[in-house]
Amino acid sequence: MTSADVQVHIGTSGYQYDHWKKVFYPEDLPKTEWFSYYSQHFSTVEINNTFYNLPSTSTFEEWHLKAPAGFCYALKFSRYGTHMKKLKDPRDSIDNFLSAAAPLKETQGPILVQLPPNWTANPKRLDKFLQAAPNGRYVVEFRHSSWLNEEVFVILQKSKAALCIHDMLDNHPDKATTDWVYYRFHGKDYGGSYSHQKLSAIADRLMDHLREGRDAYVYFNNDQGGHAVSNAADLKRYVDKRRN
Repeated sequence: MTSADVQVHIGTSGYQYDHWKKVFYPEDLPKTEWFSYYSQHFSTVEINNTFYNLPSTSTFEEWHLKAPAGFCYALKFSRYGTHMKKLKDPRDSIDNFLSAAAPLKETQGPILVQLPPNWTANPKRLDKFLQAAPNGRYVVEFRHSSWLNEEVFVILQKSKAALCIHDMLDNHPDKATTDWVYYRFHGKDYGGSYSHQKLSAIADRLMDHLREGRDAYVYFNNDQGGHAVSNAADLKRYVDKRRN
């Protein structure tokens, strides 16, 4: 498999930010047209509100209808399963989530399972959760450094789940645990812009993954000041240039 055979999806975490008006969205563009405008620039978006409350079936159906060919939605798994239940009774929370999201059909991308920042490692609970998850692309974001160990990585590898590679923890490993990778860039307190040098280094790393046959998903969460969209656009351009 060559780098031309794999996919790289680059976008932002969320897209409906009022402060992106005039920064990214044209001032006279109605909010109802924002997604159409966004999807002309990026092939993916990370949906955050599924973490707080599952949208209605009709909302998921609308998202599916609006998505252009090749677009995918990464969904943040319900906080009920991660922060309240802490991965206990996984079948209930997983089945409820997947049933709600089913109308997305082929536009559904990875499911991001973000664990609480004050929850220390519980590999057995994670293992049971991933064993209960049906086929699909699951990625786990650990916010406590105790999870970042070989036992946990082996569990991810066994379940073909991805380690979410992010920059909220110092020295977070840049490690692939399956045949695709998932990156989140949070910036400094969800703000600030990444430098040309940093984005170029990220592009080089993504090319390593593509050459090794891994699809890549990349999301910028530094929404303040609209830096997420400019950084995502720059990174997309750098990767496209390296692939051509």
